[in-house]
Amino acid sequence: MVGFGLVCLGTWFRVITTFIGLYQMNEQKTTPFTFGVTALVISGILIMMVAVLGNHGACSHKKSALNVFSGLLSFLIIINIAVGVTAFMWRGEMSDRLGNFYTKIYTQYPHTRRNNETMVLKLFHKTLDCCGIGEPIEQFVLDTCPEGNIPKQIPFNRCPRVIQDMFNSNAPLVLCGFLGMAGIMMVALVCSVVLSRHISQSPASPSENGSQWEAIHRQCIQNLCRDLLSS
Repeated sequence: MVGFGLVCLGTWFRVITTFIGLYQMNEQKTTPFTFGVTALVISGILIMMVAVLGNHGACSHKKSALNVFSGLLSFLIIINIAVGVTAFMWRGEMSDRLGNFYTKIYTQYPHTRRNNETMVLKLFHKTLDCCGIGEPIEQFVLDTCPEGNIPKQIPFNRCPRVIQDMFNSNAPLVLCGFLGMAGIMMVALVCSVVLSRHISQSPASPSENGSQWEAIHRQCIQNLCRDLLSS
């Protein structure tokens, strides 16, 4: 479920950014964002593949599959911890990048007024409930601001400040999320190691036992048929 959620999240981000034309507006600075979206999708696919491999090894009692599962799971645990710590430490730089991107779109919008810029501003304003960078807002930009504050004449929060506060307040939650996923994977890793040792210590695997019981069953049927025919 976690892997599927990451794939859906990365795909949604990619579709939204393509739809609003983010890459055409800011081609130079979308490289980190593209890398992040790609990492989300690849991580989700890897987590789903590792989960399927682990289920196959556990259900079929394949020690080789469990060993591969344990190795890949250990790698994913390290990656999750590294990504969570990196995101927590770089929260200031990421908030500055996003704030500078918003400021650039905001300052050039009254002169260009392109449709993709309108959609980006509306996405920022309605998602973060903010508008502007602190100076008097022009009418063209005011049309993209949250509608609820305009009739009440409530001053809008500055979007760069809101972006910075959002990263600072949510960074611990993001770190806890990655560490939580790493903890869940750690439990699965321990269970995989215990099951692998149990299989190696058992005298015969379930598949071998199944073959033996099947042979005994066939022999019993043959003996029964022979007794019936002889009688």
